[in-house]
Amino acid sequence: MDNLLAYDETWLHRVNPSFKLLLSLAIFFVLLFTDNINVLVNVTIAQLLLLLCFSGQPLRRLLLMFLPFLLLFISSSMSMMMFGKGDTTWLHWGLIRVTEESFYRGLHIGLKTVNMALAGLTFALTTRPVALFYSLMQQCKLPPKFAYSFMAALRLMPIMVGEFQTLGMAMKVRGVKRRAGLGGVYETLRLYAIPLLAQSIRRAQRIAVAMEAKRFSSARNRTYYYRIGFSQRDAYLLLYLVITLSAALYLGQHFPYFHVGDVRYKVI
Repeated sequence: MDNLLAYDETWLHRVNPSFKLLLSLAIFFVLLFTDNINVLVNVTIAQLLLLLCFSGQPLRRLLLMFLPFLLLFISSSMSMMMFGKGDTTWLHWGLIRVTEESFYRGLHIGLKTVNMALAGLTFALTTRPVALFYSLMQQCKLPPKFAYSFMAALRLMPIMVGEFQTLGMAMKVRGVKRRAGLGGVYETLRLYAIPLLAQSIRRAQRIAVAMEAKRFSSARNRTYYYRIGFSQRDAYLLLYLVITLSAALYLGQHFPYFHVGDVRYKVI
């Protein structure tokens, strides 16, 4: 499993997680208020280059991850293309009415969806959860009891999956079969939910007692096993985003791909 999920660590993995999260939120708001489709195309290219070149993931794995993004792009853009408003009609068949304005707006919405997904995927693939929570505690002053609780929950998820699989195999050995219909669905949920819930409550109680004994709720200064700080790599990422976004704005305005700029519909 480790070999299947292996990747090469790049400088982007060593950027401060809190700073990377802040930049991802900034990109989100930039995309939210970008209405020029030519600028958005350039931003998409910049984000793709960042993900493909510096995520450290194999190309085949990235292509598999792009498949849901392609579905998001098609579903979000087609709904706007076929049912949007516009003055220049390209196709009209029943309820479907494709206009020039709705086509470009649908393309614009689809690119926004893909860009936000790319920003989230880049952050997820280049950020370790443990480093993120340590950075939130050290740089953003997140209370340790919340950060360590989230980390404990992440560690518990594989354990719960293992218990679910063990419970399913135990039922198969005992000859428990699922009945057809809604009654069978309810009975299956009951058989799985009650043991898993009981185990989760007991485990959560033990973790809470252990955290209380270790003074995780204390407000005093704590020491950390991992020290997360800032480095030149943070400046590299900031410089890359500033340069690419500025270039995207300039090229989108002076060398457009489409004859339209602002895709918002204006009533004449």
